[in-house]
Amino acid sequence: MESERDLLLTLLKGTAAETGQEFFGALVQRLTEALGVAGAWVTEYDAEQRKLRSFAFLYEGQWIQDFEYFVRGTPCELVVDSGSLVHYPERIVELFPEDPELQGSNAVSYMGMPLLEGDARTLGHLAVLDTKRLDLTEEVEAVFRIFAARAAAELRRIRAEQQIRESEERQMRLFDGAMDVIVELSPEGAIERVNQAGLAAFGGDVRGERIGRFLSGDSSRKLTSLIEASGSNAVWIAGGLTMKQIDGFAFPAEGSLSRYEVRGSPRYVLILRNVHNQMAAEQKIADLERAAACLHEELAELSGGSEMLGRSRALRGVLRAVRQVAPADAAVLITGETGTGKELVAREIHRASRRSGRALVRVNCAAIPAALMESEFFGHEKGAFTGATQRRTGRFGLADGGTLFLDEVGELPLELQSKLLRVLQEGEFEPVGSSQMRKVDVRVIAATNRDLAAEVKAGRFREDLYYRLNVFPIHLPPLRERGDDSVLLAETMVERACRRMRRSPLRLTPDALRRIRAYSWPGNVRELQNVMERAVIVSQGPELELAGVLSLAREAPACTDGLRTKQDLRRLEEESLRGALERCGWKVAGSGGAAKLLGLPPSTLTSRMKALGIHRPREVASESSEIP
Repeated sequence: MESERDLLLTLLKGTAAETGQEFFGALVQRLTEALGVAGAWVTEYDAEQRKLRSFAFLYEGQWIQDFEYFVRGTPCELVVDSGSLVHYPERIVELFPEDPELQGSNAVSYMGMPLLEGDARTLGHLAVLDTKRLDLTEEVEAVFRIFAARAAAELRRIRAEQQIRESEERQMRLFDGAMDVIVELSPEGAIERVNQAGLAAFGGDVRGERIGRFLSGDSSRKLTSLIEASGSNAVWIAGGLTMKQIDGFAFPAEGSLSRYEVRGSPRYVLILRNVHNQMAAEQKIADLERAAACLHEELAELSGGSEMLGRSRALRGVLRAVRQVAPADAAVLITGETGTGKELVAREIHRASRRSGRALVRVNCAAIPAALMESEFFGHEKGAFTGATQRRTGRFGLADGGTLFLDEVGELPLELQSKLLRVLQEGEFEPVGSSQMRKVDVRVIAATNRDLAAEVKAGRFREDLYYRLNVFPIHLPPLRERGDDSVLLAETMVERACRRMRRSPLRLTPDALRRIRAYSWPGNVRELQNVMERAVIVSQGPELELAGVLSLAREAPACTDGLRTKQDLRRLEEESLRGALERCGWKVAGSGGAAKLLGLPPSTLTSRMKALGIHRPREVASESSEIP
């Protein structure tokens, strides 16, 4: 065996000009020659998979390519786990019967040494195999440790080089992936580097050009002053800069300037953002806010205020619930038939809340195409999809600090329900085409004429979203269950319609009041308002002419081909039963009772009344106690 000094010279001569794969190949070849063994190999270690991958493996004169070796149950396992030299002088095959690579081989002895990262983490290992007994003399161990130290140094160099390369790649991805313009300047103000956003903002490749060419006169002087006064910290460019593209188009930009040094020479970094679209959007928003304020004033004048009219016990219960929940910030779910005034209740809650000074934003979930719902709710970035020519703020963004009213929430598709739930839970959302989360403070009031509990059971509405919305439920009774509220509403609607149409007040005759009380108003308050306005229009004298208009309203549910739906038939049956009961003073059985008038057994009439939800008005005298 060569002396230690001669061995070092041989090792250096054989590997000095090599790196990486070539280095490791030369190293194992010199090791087999120095120790006179059958084979040697050097590997890197994958701790997660507990596996060795070879850089170079030479055995009995043959190079073994792309060798991978799971360490469990092998002589290498103790090497990587203990972090120290391991030696088996003989009977290696018998000692490790679970090692598939050893079984059937002619190997007899083994010696392995870990390649460590700072004497701690195992990066890999160096090992030798021989077909005869291998004694661990001082000389053998010294030689082996010399080769192991050289292999570890090269492996650490490769890892460090890889980490530097990965770091540079990450920096380049961050640099080119930034949405803001990033420009690196030389001491003379030449553009040395610019990211992809900068190339787009300037309209082409501007590297090598002086930055002053792309600044207005005032902005050029401002930047020069900042550069001359700059220290090691970044400074905000107060008032921004006016930048120019290659074709001369100017745009406003805001940003910062920072300074760093490369081998004692200063460099400057400009980070800029084109705020042309932002300024235009802010102006547009200001215009819209002014227009909205005018519309709110106009609506207040047209409606005569936002009060909810009525004296019935059912309505008083609704108003009490509104007063209770308005000061809180809880979600509210308003249910009720179409036309019962769910949006009016939402406005009352918002008006009485601490958010009344901010916007109440309404979304009709049934009126938005499914493909545009996510953008409508959360907004989108410019270019997020075909037709997205500019950035747009969604309804949640517009309602920030205020209230969002989700009308017909039961119409939301399932895929959007999960995203809505996240906003309600986390108070944040991601606009379409953006990777940035936006925080919002929005109170949500939802409304529906559907039975959401039934929709949950049918799998059409998320149960978790239902409970998130249904924190404080308010049910609006149909107009037919509000007693004489229909009369009070009708009188008020007629008075306002006359004032708006600039005509003399119209009187509601006893016959008109009777008809209003007798009609079931399937379209509720909305239908009542439409009928009253139509009656005001057609009335010629001092009295409201209601009979003809109400007859048209009764015929409206019928289909144009003469067919009636199940809902139409149910409504007609209800109207017929109510009419008979009202004519008979809500008496069901006996002489002069509604059952006899309709030709029905009293038990059948009672059963149908329960099925249709018909109840005796509280105002009717107690002698009709037979009616449920």
